Amino acid sequence: MNTPGFFKISTIVSIQMSSPIKKLKEFFPILGLIGSYRKEDFRSDLNAGLAVGVMLIPQGMAYAVLAGLPPVYGLYAALVPIIIYGLMGTSKQLAVGPVAMVSLLVIAGVGAFAEVGSDRFIMLAILTAFGVGLTQFLMGVFRMGFLVNFLSHPVLSGFTSAAAIIIGASQLANLLGLRIPSTSFVPEIILNVAKNFTDIHIQTAIIGIASIALLLFLKSWKKTFPSALLVVFIGIIVTYFFNLQEQGLRIVGDIPTGLPGLDVSWFSISDLGMLVPLVLVISLVGYMESIAVAKAIASKQGEKIDPNQELVALGTANLGGALFQSFPTTGGLSRTAMNYQAGARSGVASLISAGLIALTLLFLTPLFYYLPSAILAAIIIVAVTSLFDGKEIKHLWRTDRLDLSMFGITFFATLLLGIEEGIAVGVIVTLIMVIYKSTKPHAAVLGRLGTSNVYRNIDRYEEAKEIDGVLIFRFDSQLYFANADFFRDKIEHLLFERKNAIHTIIIDASAMPSADSTGIHMLDKLIKDLKEKNITFFIAGALGPLRDIFKQCGLIDEIGHKNFYFDVNHAIENLNGNEPEYIGFEVVQSNK
Repeated sequence: MNTPGFFKISTIVSIQMSSPIKKLKEFFPILGLIGSYRKEDFRSDLNAGLAVGVMLIPQGMAYAVLAGLPPVYGLYAALVPIIIYGLMGTSKQLAVGPVAMVSLLVIAGVGAFAEVGSDRFIMLAILTAFGVGLTQFLMGVFRMGFLVNFLSHPVLSGFTSAAAIIIGASQLANLLGLRIPSTSFVPEIILNVAKNFTDIHIQTAIIGIASIALLLFLKSWKKTFPSALLVVFIGIIVTYFFNLQEQGLRIVGDIPTGLPGLDVSWFSISDLGMLVPLVLVISLVGYMESIAVAKAIASKQGEKIDPNQELVALGTANLGGALFQSFPTTGGLSRTAMNYQAGARSGVASLISAGLIALTLLFLTPLFYYLPSAILAAIIIVAVTSLFDGKEIKHLWRTDRLDLSMFGITFFATLLLGIEEGIAVGVIVTLIMVIYKSTKPHAAVLGRLGTSNVYRNIDRYEEAKEIDGVLIFRFDSQLYFANADFFRDKIEHLLFERKNAIHTIIIDASAMPSADSTGIHMLDKLIKDLKEKNITFFIAGALGPLRDIFKQCGLIDEIGHKNFYFDVNHAIENLNGNEPEYIGFEVVQSNK
């Protein structure tokens, strides 16, 4: 045997075998636990998984009701998607399942095509989950997570804050025992409640309001306590012993026992095409809600989240869930916080939560027969109080009034026009703001700090003084078609302000990474106009990529090789008669 050759062949075979395994671990991160998972990890995951499962049972049923579905569909949505995400997700703590925001989108979107609660409504809700799963999966495969950037944080906060009010208002009928038309328009809901105020069912209102008070008290006492489950069982016991259902109290009633079966009878290409706008909204909003909380927890743990793998995992979770009668799901804020606080260390915690849900479906659903609908409404109302972002309003008021206006526009558009319309307005507002800010980037006139060689914005530093006859202008953006006119107008305005007493303009290009053809044309014409006025034009601190562009388009010759300097101070030294070395203009391939 030729030993060196043998080792060479072994190495090649080992590399070839390790490559598929590596790919498999990337697709199923939970496989990375093999060989490193300890008993202590399992004990932590068991504790967290049971805590989240206990929390998810009443929440799942409540969110199904919010989505316009029978309560058992909330348990279906809390089963298969959790298992799939636990195997494929890169977050060790993210708890996937039904959430209030997505449930609201389902009832608002699907309710436009079918009567809420009908068989067709249920089929379309499941089809929506399939569409969301397919969209998110493809976004992950093609690495399109950047699309969520079209929903800025102020826009998303404005939307969720308005949605919290809509969700809370939508539960007033169940909370008070009223029978009023279903709508997502808050003014209409409040008007209907006011009109039917005398028809409030006293027992229902007492149970609903008392449940809210108890939930809030338990939440303030201990966040990890399974307050919702305790309130649920108190409500069931009180209803059973006092026969409140015979006095007009609405209860959940029969909940089917058994695990959901594989079913594709809901699939329809034409219906899926009809649901495309709703699918896109849920795909983006669901992903943003999920990735935001996953990243927040991961940063505390010093861990890393793969956004594109998260899309693949969430997409597969929704695809698999749809096959087993689940409506759209995503990562939930409150359950993820519970998972983290209870000590979850891996996706095993999610698998344990799913196991508890499966046991509930198999053996425990009869226990929920006497569960008052008012308690589910109370659970929803308390859960969505965290969605209203009052802190963000205060923060934006202090730091950025423009972003506050984006928050306000999206908030009122969602509240007054509707859920999908609010999201659409938010996206449009974001795009308008992006365009507006890019056309008018930050720019500054620089002055010398005392006798130093440091130059700073004269509007920020009182001690920064301009040099007689010299205009030092810093442009903090790439120079391209959208802001080229702004650049020229700013220069001309500054020259006019100084009553043409300027003999030299120095452009500090240290914050100008590149320029397009429109920007180059503008500079070329500006330089020629300045020459006619006997104004010298210097460029200082130009980065490599920008110098390469100047070289390739011939602008170097127009400006002059010796009119480029490493920084503003070098340019000033030249004016004072001390000629420093100017920058070379070799064209490079890298962006250095």
